[in-house]
Amino acid sequence: MTDAGPPATPTPPEPEGHEPDAAGTPRSGAPGAPARGTPAAGAAAPTPGATSDAPGRPTTPAPGPATAPAGPAAPGTTTAPPPAATAPGGARAYAAPTGGGVATAAPPTTWPAPTYLPPPLPPTRFTLARDEFWAARALPAPAPVLAACAGVGALGGLLLVGHPLGLGAALVGLAVWGAAAPTLVRRRAWGALVTAALAVALVAMVAVRDAAWVVALCLTVAAVAGAVAATSARSAPAVASSLLSWGAGALRALPWVRHGVGALVGTRRAELLVALRSVAVTVVLLVVFGALFASADTVFASYLPRFGVGLLPAQLAVGTLVALVAATLAHLALAPPAWSDHRLPEGRPARRGEWLLPVVALGTLVLAFVLVQVGALVDGHRHVLDTLGLSYAEYARQGFAQLVAVTALTLVVVGLAARRAPRETSQDRLVSRVALGFLCLGSLGVVASALRRMDLYVETFGLTRLRLLVLVGEIVLAVLLVLVMAAGVRWRGTWLPRAAVQVVAVAMLALALANPDAQIVRHNTTEEAREQLDVLYLRGLSADAVPALDALDEPLRSCVLDGRVVVAPEGLGDANLSRSRAVAVLADGAPVDSDGGSACTSAYRGSR
Repeated sequence: MTDAGPPATPTPPEPEGHEPDAAGTPRSGAPGAPARGTPAAGAAAPTPGATSDAPGRPTTPAPGPATAPAGPAAPGTTTAPPPAATAPGGARAYAAPTGGGVATAAPPTTWPAPTYLPPPLPPTRFTLARDEFWAARALPAPAPVLAACAGVGALGGLLLVGHPLGLGAALVGLAVWGAAAPTLVRRRAWGALVTAALAVALVAMVAVRDAAWVVALCLTVAAVAGAVAATSARSAPAVASSLLSWGAGALRALPWVRHGVGALVGTRRAELLVALRSVAVTVVLLVVFGALFASADTVFASYLPRFGVGLLPAQLAVGTLVALVAATLAHLALAPPAWSDHRLPEGRPARRGEWLLPVVALGTLVLAFVLVQVGALVDGHRHVLDTLGLSYAEYARQGFAQLVAVTALTLVVVGLAARRAPRETSQDRLVSRVALGFLCLGSLGVVASALRRMDLYVETFGLTRLRLLVLVGEIVLAVLLVLVMAAGVRWRGTWLPRAAVQVVAVAMLALALANPDAQIVRHNTTEEAREQLDVLYLRGLSADAVPALDALDEPLRSCVLDGRVVVAPEGLGDANLSRSRAVAVLADGAPVDSDGGSACTSAYRGSR
């Protein structure tokens, strides 16, 4: 029987923080050693449901199917690690620890590249101006502005619906600026005020002239001038986009008015109800007593505005639009677009020789053309007939449209050349001024030639509306050329875009005041033009020409006034100076010989 030897003496526990032994295994409490009660790496994890009697004793497994513990490997053999599991989706999982640990999914071998977000671009001047423009819609409209807009809307609904345009439209055109004009005065926007005054004057022409083409042109130019004035446009891009800016201002004015109404109702609800009750009582009293007085006296009834249920929807719609126009003008005057003075960046100056060659060449060509025209004007009919075999009228008609196009293109060329003109030194600026001035002077000669051609053509074939309008357009181009030359003296043309709009407005206003239909009658009924007189054209003129037609001698007077009917104005809304004068002339003048008028129609059939 073999002696087992003395019993083994238990090793006392190492103090905490003891260094690892010679084998390199950390002892209890040493850094890197597992904490007490925590299974070491490779040890089996506690089975759920198992209990332990005391510290240091083996864990009693929970009832259930027994699992054979893995025994130690035999000497000289190696234990293969368990096969790696494959996670769903093809991801490789960690191999289960030898002590029976739970397998976990392996981290991916490649990570997705991070999405690169470029830094935001700094805001441009235009984006800042746009944000500032739309931010103004959050402010509430002042109560006086709301009251003024409501009053103007009511006035527009009464004066613009149910009758032709007349004095009522002129009054509405003046009233819509009532809320905006004080703001422009406080801002000292004198240029915008002048442009607005021209727009109001053009709208007022509907109460003076009866010719539809004159009224249409006046209203069109008034709309453009009003948009330029309301948006305080000064640069060329701002003037070109003024109508779009005005439309954006109308969209911005809607929340501005809504916030103003909300603020007014929220703080003064009781006062508003009292005011509405008072207005309702006033309207009832005026309607009842006004109806009684109107039925008692027809003269008094003629001065009262007409009310009808059939016109009420149209009056409400027109009144709302007029109120919106007034609110838009007031808001734009209070907070104009910040891009109103944005200008195109200056072009890169070209070299002097590179820039000078095309400008001087074009100026020389224009001057040569002008010299030829001077020769034709000096020699007159004989030069044209001998050289070209054309009549003077055919020569005058030939090429007029081309000359107008040359004048307009010259303005474009001068504008582009000024952007690229050399201006680094004082000598460069002097050369640029001289070259551009030379080109503008030559273009003025082209304008003079075009005007002379049209004058000769009118002398031969008579004056018409189209020829008169073309003459005015050519004069406007000549004035613009002079303004361009004036801007080139100091090389500053910031005032030029708005001045061009004002020139067009003044020209249209002068044309309307000159009464073009009456001028056509006076010119075409002279002794020299009687051979080409077209009576049918004269009979188709508007009521503006009736006083001039009544001044003609018989039988031509009866010929052009036969069958003429002019509707007399019936109230304030359609009051018109030309129609009133025409009605008075036809009523008080000599009677028209209907038989002579119908007979002479075939006697005057000139060519237009």
